[in-house]
Amino acid sequence: MRLFIGIELSGTLRDSAAAAASRLRRAVEVAAPRASIRWVPPANLHITVWFLGGVDDELVERLFEVLRPSLETPGFGITLAGAGAFPSSGPPRALWLGVAAGGDSLRAIHRELADRLQPLGFEPERRPYAPHLTVARVKDVARADALALRRAVEDLDVAPAAADIGHVTLFRSEPSAGGQRYTSVLRVPLS
Repeated sequence: MRLFIGIELSGTLRDSAAAAASRLRRAVEVAAPRASIRWVPPANLHITVWFLGGVDDELVERLFEVLRPSLETPGFGITLAGAGAFPSSGPPRALWLGVAAGGDSLRAIHRELADRLQPLGFEPERRPYAPHLTVARVKDVARADALALRRAVEDLDVAPAAADIGHVTLFRSEPSAGGQRYTSVLRVPLS
């Protein structure tokens, strides 16, 4: 089973993020028309906190056991604003919306999850956790278009959008005809 832990977006926050992604898409199509980019459908927009990957069925129940108790991190407000690309130099591979408020809480959740998940063999990524909302994956962009694509992303004016967060969600990712489909498997409350 392919799993990840993330933040579900409320309807209003998802609509704002989808509108910003749509504006970004139009700007990128003008700036780098030959770039091959896969845009995240609005229904799949989320903030990943921990990617678990393929999890064996016999480990899933143990995973549920360690995730069920509430996290110690209190509920918090989150604000999305700004846009960027990963990596910070060279050809972009992912386009994202920024987390302007709530990043410290997301990092605290990530640390709590590390304490729970590492005994099961789930190691954090080597690079520090950087809260963001991925809106697109760049499959291919010509070197000549990479800078124009970056400028389009940096020039995007993203109106801040906010929501209150009271839980994190364990999602299952399943392939479907229209791309990946994410299903909520378990909601873990914040304190």
